[in-house]
Amino acid sequence: MKQKTLLPFLFLATFYSMAFAQAPAPAPAGPTNITAILAKAGQFNTLIRLLQTTQIADQINSQLNNSNSGLTVFAPTDNAFTNLKAGMLNSWTDQQKVELVQFHILPSFLSVSQFQTVSNPLRTQAGNSNNGEFPLNVTTSGNQVNITTGVVNTTVSNAIYSDNQLAVYQVDQVLLPLEFFTTPSPAPAPSSKPKKSTKPSADSDSSNGATPDSSDAMKGSIRRGMINKVFFGGFVVAVGCLLL
Repeated sequence: MKQKTLLPFLFLATFYSMAFAQAPAPAPAGPTNITAILAKAGQFNTLIRLLQTTQIADQINSQLNNSNSGLTVFAPTDNAFTNLKAGMLNSWTDQQKVELVQFHILPSFLSVSQFQTVSNPLRTQAGNSNNGEFPLNVTTSGNQVNITTGVVNTTVSNAIYSDNQLAVYQVDQVLLPLEFFTTPSPAPAPSSKPKKSTKPSADSDSSNGATPDSSDAMKGSIRRGMINKVFFGGFVVAVGCLLL
């Protein structure tokens, strides 16, 4: 009788232990702290270091503790960073590292079920996704969330934390922005304007000679001079004949 009485209690105890094991881990006591959440979950040391060096951890904590706005964070594991091409992470500038971390953050809280109704591309804190620089698209199949960036395809492998304001999801690949791997378009060459045709002006005419009016006057003066010479020459010949 005692064994039969204990069986239902054992079943319930097993059920609740399994349910809590699959639930996101509770946050550390005190104000919400993204690095403390990741540290408690383990295997996120590289992401924690990036959050701290870029000072984005402070921005996240301040936003969560001083406003009602929510956030969703995709957290790549240490193995995800290790699987990057050798030297890739160190080759990025400080600004690119900031954009990389921001690319893993959505400016609103999304539960797993809400991924089924979002519109692509998702807007991240890295910038506007509609211009093709930081596109982040998700698709779902049941409770599985698939993520693509144009460079990387991965899935959400685990829900690390959720409190209806902050959701943290584990991803097994670093979400690489397309912007990091595209060559900027060259700047357009300056347009060549056709040269204006130069027409001789009155000033140029005056520099090469006289104005049209002065030229006509000069021609008339020459004609009068020639007539006077002919008339004077004929007068001289007539006088000479009379003297003879």
